This record gives sequence, C-alpha cells and structure tokens, in this order.
Amino acid sequence: MYQSELLRWADVATIIPWNMWLAYGDKRILEDQYPSMKAWVGYMEKASKNDLWNTGFHFGDWLFYRPDDDNDGRAALTDKYLIAQAFFAHSTQLLINAAKVLGKTEDVNYYTALLEKIKSAFVKEYMTPNGRLVSGSQTAYVLALNFDMLPETLRAQAADRLVQNIRSYDNHLTTGFLGTPYLCQVLTRFGYPDVAYTLLMQDSYPSWLYPVKMGATTIWERWDGQKPDSSFQTPGMNSFNHYAYGAIGDWMYRSVVGIDTDDSLTGYKQIQIKPHVGGGLAQASASLKTNYGIVAAGWKNNTGTLELDVEIPANTRATVYIPTGGQGSVTEGGADLSGVKGIETKGKEKDYTVVSVGSGKYHFVSK
Repeated sequence: MYQSELLRWADVATIIPWNMWLAYGDKRILEDQYPSMKAWVGYMEKASKNDLWNTGFHFGDWLFYRPDDDNDGRAALTDKYLIAQAFFAHSTQLLINAAKVLGKTEDVNYYTALLEKIKSAFVKEYMTPNGRLVSGSQTAYVLALNFDMLPETLRAQAADRLVQNIRSYDNHLTTGFLGTPYLCQVLTRFGYPDVAYTLLMQDSYPSWLYPVKMGATTIWERWDGQKPDSSFQTPGMNSFNHYAYGAIGDWMYRSVVGIDTDDSLTGYKQIQIKPHVGGGLAQASASLKTNYGIVAAGWKNNTGTLELDVEIPANTRATVYIPTGGQGSVTEGGADLSGVKGIETKGKEKDYTVVSVGSGKYHFVSK
C-alpha cells in the first residue's frame, strides 16, 4: 500500500514546488526541490518504453462517477495509462519551467526534447486520426487539453467533445480526483465558462452542490458519500472531510472573481484580474493575502451595468480585464478611463476592456 500511495501522489514532487514559486516568488524552493523534481521525472522516464509510461500500478481517476448497476456503459472509466502519460508530460513541463528559472540550459534542452517525445507517444497511442481519445471520459479530455497533449489544430474539437460528454450526462460532471481540479479551468480556457457555471450550480448527484443539498458543511471524499436514498457508502472509505473535490475553489478565485497569478512576475508582483460573470450570480468577491499585502476583487451585476472593485497591493501592478460585452463603455470613479491618472488602457479583448494599473483601490463601472 505504501508503494501504491507513492505512485498516486508522487507528482507532488513537481507540482508543489512550481506552484509555491508562482505564489511566493521565492527561488529557493525550486533550488531545494529541483533534485527531487528531476528524480521523479527520471523515474517515469526509466519506467517508460518507447516514451510511454504504460506499466505498473496506478490508482487512475480515483472515485470517478460509477453507477451501482452500470449496464449501459455510463461509468466514466478512464484508461489509467492515458492518465499516467498526461501527468508524465505535466511533470516534465514543470521541470522544464524550473530549469529555465534556475538557468539550467542543458536540462531545458534535454527535457524539452523528451516532452516532445512524450506528447508524440500520447497522440500515437491514445488518439485516433480524427482526434477522438480511446477513453471518451471527461477526465481524458480534460487532462489532454489542460496539459496540451493534443496538436493545436485538434484542441477545439476535443473541447467540443468534452462539452458534448457533459451534456450527455444531463449537465453533470463524472470526474474523479485527477480530472476534477482541471475541469472548469479547461472549460473556461476553451470558451465554455457557461458550461463551467452550469456544473458549479448543479445540485443533483454527482455535483458539488449535491452534498450541500444533503446537509453537508464540509467537502466529502465521494460524490455520493450519502446516497440520494439517504443510505451511506462503504464505511471503510467514506470521509466527510476530504479536500480533493474542493479544488473547485481555485477556479472560483481565478475565474469567477478573477484573481490570478501572472507567470511573468511571480509572487503576485504582477497580478491578473479577469472575472467571468455568469451562473445567474448577482455578485462575487474574494481577497487574498500576498507578501505585498491584500489583493481583492469583487463584481456586482446589475441590469445593464457591471461594477468591478479592485484592490492592488503596494509595489505591484495588475492587468485588469473589465467585462464590457465587447461594446460597453467604462469609467473609474465616475471618470472616463482616458482621464484617470495611473491607468493605462490596453484596448479591447473579446468581451473585455483591458487596463494596466498600479497599487491602489479602483471602482470600475461598465455599461
């Protein structure tokens, strides 16, 4: 069991150091952890044959949607080796990122070449010429899209397949521990924030709000720790205080409210505020304590008018995306943007007006 747990959680060797670097901008975490990052990727490389990691034990997409009496193939099973290959690529990419920060040029070149082979092997083994994955589950498409496993020309159709799958389950998610954290992020990235909101607001099993509807005040380990008939899942493994599915909180911060990191200057030295308004929500707000101070954002959606309040800490800058529907005018503190000192207008981007601001508090109104 101990070795199994190691295989299940070992990508923490690359994921945690890189995300700590993004959040705090402290290069020492990468310096200290780089040998273990490299060792984990090296382990996968050695365990692979023809650049495919398709051997050994894997938990796969743990606790995915699986009806009790599945006679028509509705269980959302994902090929475990497809998942392993996707995370092999992800950890390799994070190792490349760390090597660039640390100036390890030889490693950058070596692992960049390895990553190309890993992705090529993924496409050859797990994708048909028309872009359909051998596992048609939500998790398969989410991981392939989130980790850029597919050629760019085939990503849009893959995102469409993901959406069609969600709709085939009456707008329910079917992902387990490995697909859930990236599900709404992928939908938003590929132009389906409305579908992400539909999943967020769904309250029948399986969904985030189903446990709430059943009286939960914590995140459950299973989507159906308490079943719709009020019976309970196996007592051998049925925690009612388990974070995994709570990963949706990351999307709520980054996409609903819009507070996000910017890879160009880590540690929230450079901040991105890009809210996605929807889901029938009238308002949303959040704040985050960084090394520079509090960064906060909040929006209110009134009929024909959207208000966006932003707080940017000292010694930082932010790029703010103000929802305008592509046409609306924007003011700050009641004044036209062109007349506000310290605000640099960057132009329009789809449904947003984009501005660059320094530290301070801002009240944008979009009509």
